Parts: sequence; C-alpha cells; structure tokens
Amino acid sequence: MSSALSTLPAIRQRLRALGANPKHEERVLRLWANALPQDSGRRKLEDFMPQALRHALPALDDELQALATVRSEHPGEDGSARLLVELGDGQTVESVLLPRDGLCVSTQVGCAVGCLFCMTGKEGLLRQVGSAEIVAQVALARRRRPVKKVVFMGMGEPAHNLDNVLDAIDLLGTAGAIGHKQLVFSTVGDRRVFERLPLGRVKPALALSLHTTKPALREQLLPRAPRIEPAELVELGEQYARSTGYPIQYQWTLLAGVNDGDDEIDAIERLLKGKYAILNMIPYNQVDGLDYQRPSWERAAEIARTLHRRHILTKLRQSAGQDVEGGCGQLRARSSTSAPITIHRAAPAAH
Repeated sequence: MSSALSTLPAIRQRLRALGANPKHEERVLRLWANALPQDSGRRKLEDFMPQALRHALPALDDELQALATVRSEHPGEDGSARLLVELGDGQTVESVLLPRDGLCVSTQVGCAVGCLFCMTGKEGLLRQVGSAEIVAQVALARRRRPVKKVVFMGMGEPAHNLDNVLDAIDLLGTAGAIGHKQLVFSTVGDRRVFERLPLGRVKPALALSLHTTKPALREQLLPRAPRIEPAELVELGEQYARSTGYPIQYQWTLLAGVNDGDDEIDAIERLLKGKYAILNMIPYNQVDGLDYQRPSWERAAEIARTLHRRHILTKLRQSAGQDVEGGCGQLRARSSTSAPITIHRAAPAAH
C-alpha cells in the first residue's frame, strides 16, 4: 500500500486540515518541490502561518521526503546517474539524473504496454505512481543537483496514469519552476493524451514512441499499445505541435534487422517530411534475456545521415549503457533478485 500522502490532493487535504489557506498550500508545495527547507525565506513562520500547521511542518516534511528515497545510485561516465528509488511502500522505480540539469522520472511501477524490447514491460504493471511520488522524484534529485528539465520517460506509460501525471506536471510547471517545454510527456500514443494535454494550464512537450512506420510491426513490438497507426499518430502529434509551438519528439529504438532497413528510411521520409518534428534515433541497449540486437554504430550513423539529407531533422543518441543495468527497468529487475546490488560505472540508456 502506498503512502497516505502519495498524491497531491492528499497533501493539500492534509494542509487544509491543519488550517492552511491556498497561499500556505502553495508555499509548502513550492519549497518541497524545489528541495528547500520549509523555514526558508526572510519572514518567520510564526508571523504568517497557522500554529497547527507550523507545529506539524517538521513531521510533514519528513513524510514528504520519505515518499522517495535512494536505495542505490549508479553513476555514469558522462555525469549522469541512475537512481534506484524506493517509494513509501517499499516498491522501487528508477530515476535518471541526466547531463545538463535533466531528470528522467518513472510514472508506474512496471508497465502494462509490454514492449517486446523493454525490461520494464516484462513484469507487467504492479501499481500506479502517485502524483506526489512523481514530484518527490524531482525533489529527491534536486537535493543532489539542479533540475531544469523533467522527462516522463522512465518506467511506465504516462498515458495509463494520466490524472497523476498531469497533476504532477501542473505543479512542476508552476510552483516547481520548470519551463513548460522542459517538461516532456513520453507516450506510445493514446487518444486521451491528445484530448487532455491541450486543456491544462501547463502544456508539456510531447515525445511519441514510433519505432516503426509499419502498422503490423508496431502492433507486434508494442503489443498492448492503443491501436493507432503510425500515420494517424503523426497527424495527432502534428496538431499538438502546431498548437503548442513545440516540435514533437519521435522516439525510434533501432533494432538490428527489425526497423533499420532502407524501406523504413523511405517511409520515415514520407511520414515526417514537412512535419514540426525531431526524430530521436536510439540504438538499442542490449538486455539480458531479450533477443533483440543493437545495430552497428556505423549503420545507425548512416541512417541518420540519409534522413538529414532528405530534410528530416534526426538526432542519433549515443546510448552508452551496455551493462546489465543500462536500460530502463534493468536496475529494478536486478534489485528484485537475491543478488546484491553493485555499483557500475555506465551511462544510463537514452529514454
């Protein structure tokens, strides 16, 4: 069972019960989300805060910090670090401190989509991560280093936990002081996302997991993703990109002999030419127990160069983590066995 304060509405309800007004609520949440002490600021708490709330703050702050704690930290050579994060009920998720003040957070314990090339999907969905638990991952990271960008690309499918993710995005984009386009909602594609995201006061950037232009292959690779054909997914993405002014980031995990052929290159050109989009190509990270292979770096670079020549803005990511904990979900999977956790010097996978 998750913590009583695992959602932002639960925290607000607790604060109101202690006599907080909206300004008090905002202050407590802002300081927590920014990893600042609750007695920060020039004014003394006794000058403006209700006595019951003031007296309860130390214990409340302890509860908020206990929402997400580090069980182990695995640093990378590029300045990144993969964190195995323990939630209040003992379940674990992964967060990744990224270079250039970025953070990748998890939105579910496990995942129901079941992508065939993903370790997280192998165990299925265990539970949702509450909105406060999502923000707690940011607060935890900020106690280590600055965080100016948050990508919802860790464990889980954000569209399957939409209310909690959107609540977290709303807080992070306001009291959390993160620019709206620096909040990146990553999804395999779900019509509810395209309905709900434009309605919020904080409109995040959008990353769509494409992986192939072929409908049948996409159904095979993402067996429990909503049945949206790639062409329709790109059209829905284009509408959101034009309405927000942020390009869509299309994610493409390169799998040797599966989606790295010349036919895919031709189809990508047809699909994305003229679109307000960036194609992120990520060579697959080898995963123990899964059959897919990483293409050669030369082949990946050739694909990116070919697409550039055809006027498709393509970024080839150097996904350096090649040990057992290099891909999302692998660190958690390793910790769930009886084997002790060891620290590896490897960069996390690109998400």
